[in-house]
Amino acid sequence: MATQYAITGTTAKEIAASVERGVSDGSLGPGAALPPVRRLADDLGVSPGTVATAYKELRVRGIVVTRGRGGTVVAEVPSVAPRRPPKVPEGLRDLAGGHPDPALLPALVPPSRLSPGARSHRSMPKLARLEEAVRDRLARDGVPVDHVTFAHGALDLLARLFSVELRPGDAVAMEDPGYHHLLDLVAALGLRAVPVAVDDEGMRPEALEAALRAGVRAVVCSPRAQNPYGGSFTRARRDALVEVLRTAPDVLVVENDHASEVAGAPLWTLTSGGHARWVHVRTVSKFLGTDLRWAAAACDATTLARHDGRLLLTSGWVSHLLQETVHGLMTDDSTRALVARARDAYALRRTALLGELSARGIAAHGASGMNLWVPVRDESAVVNGLRSRGWWVAAGARFRLASAPGVRISVAELEPSDGALLAGDFAAVLGESQATYGG
Repeated sequence: MATQYAITGTTAKEIAASVERGVSDGSLGPGAALPPVRRLADDLGVSPGTVATAYKELRVRGIVVTRGRGGTVVAEVPSVAPRRPPKVPEGLRDLAGGHPDPALLPALVPPSRLSPGARSHRSMPKLARLEEAVRDRLARDGVPVDHVTFAHGALDLLARLFSVELRPGDAVAMEDPGYHHLLDLVAALGLRAVPVAVDDEGMRPEALEAALRAGVRAVVCSPRAQNPYGGSFTRARRDALVEVLRTAPDVLVVENDHASEVAGAPLWTLTSGGHARWVHVRTVSKFLGTDLRWAAAACDATTLARHDGRLLLTSGWVSHLLQETVHGLMTDDSTRALVARARDAYALRRTALLGELSARGIAAHGASGMNLWVPVRDESAVVNGLRSRGWWVAAGARFRLASAPGVRISVAELEPSDGALLAGDFAAVLGESQATYGG
């Protein structure tokens, strides 16, 4: 029970605001239980209905959740206090962040031609030359390009799209383990994540089928470089998933191709299967620059209208300065050569570490992208053990819904020679863990 924070207020609005303040300043942490409705009503001298209305408002806004007999508690990822990764301790090699190697990114130079004057771009939100370049790239990968839009990154697009497509309480099929920021976003919007198991080929068809039977209204998946598992659709897996989705034509399918150019695997896209509601999202932060918060999306006509209608009411358009920068890099021969070098380097570093771990009897997954997922029994023991040896890896808890424990290792800046050192330390840590907790 929230005994360290006194909830105040005499109206539903005031009570909800008091709880929100407690969550925002950390007085009410994730999982903290709120008082039962009748008890808080007695304490504040209001009716139980007033408290119930306040709690309902907080649930709708993704700040609290109800756990049946467990009562009302602060959400694990409340919308007013998003979870952030822990700060990397000084002196450790950071293999947890998932960022690209800065040495393999082009220099970000503002465009020489700036937008003239102070004017609105609402009537022409997309640069025609950038839209043409995007259509060309997506079409080469087999993605339909009749309808294309831009956003400030994949999470920005999905937050806007989910806000018009879904309602709090709706179920969304999510990869498990999956990208933690997407899991956080779904929770913050008051949506319910339904775990879908993945393997080296991405989402497992039988797991997706089970999620559809559970009534999900949207599916979010990665066709390659799945984060954190590294899975990549094969043609056979794509075809199997397309068949499963035929039973649910009204479900929105979101394909997040976040690593695209540096994934190290071909794209077998679900969007070519004729599904009615879909969106394919592609960002550039992994290979053009982490500060380029830009995304392109191809989608069906209904999805385009709903997304762009909400975009028009909020930011209006994506900065033309940003679009000019992306277009300049995307069409530059030296940048394309650097991106190709980055793709090959990440593949070499990933496969080298996989080989070193395998040589020591350690199973790991990383068919594409720049991350490896290593199943372990005790995440904390492995993370702390590697920390004592100078390595900082990500505990899998942030990425998991119902899947087994593991740790994520980002290999973007890990040279093959360093991979051998890490694998040796990993094996030693596992040996220590088994000696402490049993085999």
